Amino acid sequence: MAFSKQQLKKFADLIRIDIPDDKLEQMNIDSVIDWLDKLQQIDTAGVEPMLNPAEHKLPRRADVVTDGNIRDAVLANDPDNAGVSRGYFAVPKVMDE
Repeated sequence: MAFSKQQLKKFADLIRIDIPDDKLEQMNIDSVIDWLDKLQQIDTAGVEPMLNPAEHKLPRRADVVTDGNIRDAVLANDPDNAGVSRGYFAVPKVMDE
């Protein structure tokens, strides 16, 4: 199966690649097409589709609901305790009015 220069140029345009004319004449696309035809003849009946060739499973932790009421423990990390008595962190002003 031989392809003309115009057919190769059209293929290149369809897949959005630019092939110079001098390279286009040197291309041996027929061997690639023959190889793809051989791949199409492989019997894949009964083969499960893969999303990824690596069969790694990520470790998962248990989704456990915990009591999140640890405000006092978090506020104990405040270095100057400026807002701790009111229940929040005091931070410097970062925007002008």
